[in-house]
Formats: sequence, C-alpha cells, structure tokens
Amino acid sequence: MLGAIAGDVIGSVYEHHHIKTEDFNLFHPSCIFTDDTVMTIAVADAILHQQGYAEAMKRFGRLFPHAGYGGQFIRWIFEDEVRPYNSWGNGAAMRVSPIGLAFKNVDTVLKEAARSAEVSHNHPEGIRGAQAVALAVHLARQGKSKTFIRGEIAQRFGYDLDHCLDEIRPHYKFDISCQGSVPPALIAFFESRDYEDAIRKAVSLGGDSDTLACITGGIAQAFYKDIPAEIVEFVLSRLPEEFIEILQEFEADFPGNS
Repeated sequence: MLGAIAGDVIGSVYEHHHIKTEDFNLFHPSCIFTDDTVMTIAVADAILHQQGYAEAMKRFGRLFPHAGYGGQFIRWIFEDEVRPYNSWGNGAAMRVSPIGLAFKNVDTVLKEAARSAEVSHNHPEGIRGAQAVALAVHLARQGKSKTFIRGEIAQRFGYDLDHCLDEIRPHYKFDISCQGSVPPALIAFFESRDYEDAIRKAVSLGGDSDTLACITGGIAQAFYKDIPAEIVEFVLSRLPEEFIEILQEFEADFPGNS
C-alpha cells in the first residue's frame, strides 16, 4: 500500500495546480500526505486489528482532521453514529489498496471492498469504484497480465477502458466522482512502463491528481513489485511515525504486499 500512499504524496502539490505533462518534479518540497493516505492507513489498521472500517476511519480522521477531506466526509468523521450519505465520490476507491493486498480470493476482496465503501460511500458508484480498484490490486498482486486485469474490470464493472491517455488528457478536468476517477487511473496504470511512469501518467491527467495517483500507485506497486528507493525515502520522510509503524506491521503480516 506504500505505492498508493506515494502516489498521494507526489500528487498532492498538483491537486489544485493541474499539469498536463509527465515531466514534473516528483520530489516537490511542498509534497504532503492527504486524506487519501490517512484513510488508506485506517483501512490497513482495521484489517490488521480486525476492527470495523468505520471505527478505524473515524479514529484516524479525528487524529488528522486537517488532511483535506470533503465537507460531507469530515462531518461523517465527527458524527458518533455511522450514517452513510450515499456518496459516489472517489474517496471510496482511493482507500482500498490494503484490501486488494490482504485478502486471498476474489470473492472476499469484493465483499470487503464493498464493506469498506458502504460505511460512508454507499451509492452504487461508490461501491463499484472501491471494488474495481481493490480487484485490480488483487489481480496485479497475483501476477495477472494487464490485458487480463483490463478485461476483468471492464466485464465486471462496465467501465470503458478502451481510450488512451492521449485522448483523455486534453479534455480531462477535476473530477471527484468514482466514475470519473477510476477509469482514467486504471488506464494510467495500463499504459505505464514501471511504478514511476505510472505515477507520472496519473498526475499528468491534470485532475484530482493526488487521488488519481493514489489509485494508480496502489495497482502499480502490486503489479511491478517495486518502488524506486529514492521515492520510498522521500515519501517516508513525509509520514508520521504512527503511519510508518502500520506500514511495517502490514508488511510483517502480509509479506511482500505493503
């Protein structure tokens, strides 16, 4: 899941300063972790300690309340009850990479992805986006080909994955929906050569760059099995010790999958 977190950190400075090029500074001094990282860590912690997803998300959200959450989600974090609000936002999709890594079969991955989404993002598009990303991570971790992953996601979820980035990029705008974020993030992965190239392609779309790169990065790490050491070092330097400890615990429980 460090691949997802690295995408979030690298993309963070371009979320509101959109770029349409793959030629940019990966290690911008203003890079920070955002809500994508906080919620990814929360999902991982829920898996590690067999907690409810909502419980973990609310706990971490309250510990890090200024990470850039949407208005409805920040209200959800501080409510005592767990009341989903029918969201189709991409928050359901950006936090699920640990599910694709931790669970061993497709049915369980899909079930857990839906459970993680529906505590807040219970709109069908929110659930669909979470399941699609978790399944892509799971299949990538298993060593399935990009052609196989593309076909499975398109068939199961009905996403149009036949366009290329050069067609999408010129007209792509900031979009916080699952249906507007998950397909281009997947395509960025499909067209990539390695982990770094995947992140560059996701950010170059010029949209909700931290979330696009978070989604793409989680899948790319699972597929390529490697993140360049300089990216790992840079990203870890941006994370609180508590997050690093959870990353290490996740790696210990699910070797090779963090």
